Amino acid sequence: MTTGAPPPLAPKRSRARTFLPLGLAVWLVLEIWLLTAVANAAGGFTVLLLLVGGGVLGAAVIKRAGRRAFANLTGTFQRAQEAAQRGEMPTEPDKAATADRNGFLMLGGLLLMIPGLISDAIGLLLLVPPVRAAVGRLAERVVERRMAAAPPGSLQGAFQQARMRMPDGKVVQGEVIREDAPQDPPWPRESRPPLTP
Repeated sequence: MTTGAPPPLAPKRSRARTFLPLGLAVWLVLEIWLLTAVANAAGGFTVLLLLVGGGVLGAAVIKRAGRRAFANLTGTFQRAQEAAQRGEMPTEPDKAATADRNGFLMLGGLLLMIPGLISDAIGLLLLVPPVRAAVGRLAERVVERRMAAAPPGSLQGAFQQARMRMPDGKVVQGEVIREDAPQDPPWPRESRPPLTP
């Protein structure tokens, strides 16, 4: 009879992976129930008009947000090229462009395109600029908190280490250089193997 170490524990399943399938199922059931309730009250043609109108409006919102994102990207590249030609460091992106939350605007358009009245209502809410800004700030806080709680050695921890905060609150991309690391190569220079195949 052999005695060995106990089997390794399986990683704990996250709450998102546990409740996401249940939440999607509940959302689909509510969408179908709401569509049938509106169809019984106002007629099937009204439901069809609501779904087609949501799809058309969603496509227009996504197209507009995509054009705005492309214009912001082009402007950022142009400013960086102009700064490089002058021999300066590129300036920070325009605050109005970053505060615009194009990603949430596109998400609102996508939710409008998905058939259903609940997704249309959430998509319409994301079209309102104060709501979009509040959701963006909440998402930033959640991401910052998750990255701060990341264990060392994880991908989130590596990304967090590559960011350095300046005293004025700006985030500067950087690289961590450890001074306690050995500076010399682990083998003597004379005995380095040749680079021939």
